[in-house]
Amino acid sequence: MQHTVAVIVGSPREKSLSRNVAKALMSIASDNLILQEVPIAHLPLYNGDLDGDNAPQAWVDFREEISLADAILFVTPEYNRSIPAGLKNALDVASRPYGENVWSGKPAAVVSVSPGGVGGFGANHHLRQILVCVDVYPLQQPEMYIGNAAKLFGEGGSINSTETRHLLAHFMDAFERHISAIAG
Repeated sequence: MQHTVAVIVGSPREKSLSRNVAKALMSIASDNLILQEVPIAHLPLYNGDLDGDNAPQAWVDFREEISLADAILFVTPEYNRSIPAGLKNALDVASRPYGENVWSGKPAAVVSVSPGGVGGFGANHHLRQILVCVDVYPLQQPEMYIGNAAKLFGEGGSINSTETRHLLAHFMDAFERHISAIAG
């Protein structure tokens, strides 16, 4: 059975390490997963005064894309031991207004990416805390913290080693099983 997966990249940078990882994960996923990045950098800052009939079109479109997805793949850098502001804003936009949370009930996977050795541990766990609040079911195992990420990719974002490719493929296989178990 095929499942659509919205890919949310926490970094707005076009050539970020997180985007390289997201592209690598998308390229090695099985044909049962239809992965599509859903951009977040253009979303206006959430403000409840603008919700309802006054909601910016970018919010309306983003909420629709998330509601149509069967699952969510989050790939994020760590900023100051947490997630980037743009990612937090995207989570807020799609969980509001109250009672219209389009994240609710979806399976997800969290990948944190860092040029340092810790692999974005703080961001990974902060994001998981938020996902509990918005009723998302993140993959528990394997956890995915990608440290020293700049060394893992060559020109154009290609994966440098078969070991890295195997690790990412194992993760995507587990994510696909997780999606099937929750989304049916």
